[in-house]
Amino acid sequence: MSNFNIFAVRAMYHFEMSRFRRTLMQSLIAPVLSTALYFVVFGAAIGERMQQMGGISYGAFIVPGLIMLSLLTQSVSNAAFGIYFPKFTGTIYELLSAPVSYFEIVLAYVGAAASKSIILGLVILATAATIVPLEIEHPLWMMLFLVLTSVTFSLLGFIIGIWADGFEKLQIIPMLIITPLTFLGGSFYSIDMLPPLWRTISLFNPVVYLISGFRWSFHGTADVGISISLGMTLGFLAVFLAIVAWIFRTGYKLKT
Repeated sequence: MSNFNIFAVRAMYHFEMSRFRRTLMQSLIAPVLSTALYFVVFGAAIGERMQQMGGISYGAFIVPGLIMLSLLTQSVSNAAFGIYFPKFTGTIYELLSAPVSYFEIVLAYVGAAASKSIILGLVILATAATIVPLEIEHPLWMMLFLVLTSVTFSLLGFIIGIWADGFEKLQIIPMLIITPLTFLGGSFYSIDMLPPLWRTISLFNPVVYLISGFRWSFHGTADVGISISLGMTLGFLAVFLAIVAWIFRTGYKLKT
């Protein structure tokens, strides 16, 4: 297709967002409550013994990590389920035969998943601001990392949704890979606190760069340079875009 079909993109986007509105308890309220519970447990239990981290109150220090924890898992889950459900019901073949391009399909589904994650991240941020004094030194950078991370991991979720051939597979990567990497990526601590060997090992964790850049936008301090964090985030985005392009070019899991 040579012309961009804005009406088709809008229809698919609104359909996905309407499902988000119908399931607010599962899509928004539950993740916010879970994050608040993490905040209370870690902030109260550890914060009493560790008043500050790099000159920042421990409660404020963990806010970016907690937002990133929800952002990564929900971006992947939202996008994975969004594209898997049409596969499960068989309606994806109607979608693929409709007068819409692959780019428009990805734009609508990934855009909707990223929008849900951005809304979730902002709600968690507002909730955290009512609990601890919170200042954002670089709000534009904060929004940039929020949007880039949401889009990047929504693309990953889209890939997982195409790859999965059962509902249990939709949860394997978020539960067994994304969540552990986030916990070990400096969500609740600075990797500078680790012994040199473990700090070096932590630098092979891609989530470290996402959390570090996001935390820098809040407090102006980071475990790795902001340019490296931004470069890694854009690199993940490029890799996932390339994989999605390959899926549509080859018809992987779509033409069976």
